[in-house]
Amino acid sequence: MPEMDDQTRLEIEAAAFRRLRRHLIEDRPDAQNIDLMNLAGFCRNCLSRWYGEAAAERGIELSKDEAREIFYGMPMSEWKTRHQTEATPEQQAAFETSFTENVKG
Repeated sequence: MPEMDDQTRLEIEAAAFRRLRRHLIEDRPDAQNIDLMNLAGFCRNCLSRWYGEAAAERGIELSKDEAREIFYGMPMSEWKTRHQTEATPEQQAAFETSFTENVKG
């Protein structure tokens, strides 16, 4: 692995995060959060929560809604209206199974 200083690593990690955010917000807003949770175990809301936690570690307090608005680029209610569909019974069942397995594991 190539040598890199901490600042360069930090900048690359930040760029990768920004690209992931752009992909989920701009390129694939059709990918539903519940499907992301069922497949990968995290979704946009998790990323916004992690963003808020990282801010808190640096002494910046953000509410859940503030962190979500920063991540989504709009209020969560607007995102839901524009992009989120009602979860199907199959999606809900898959989520319940996944959640139960992950909590036990």
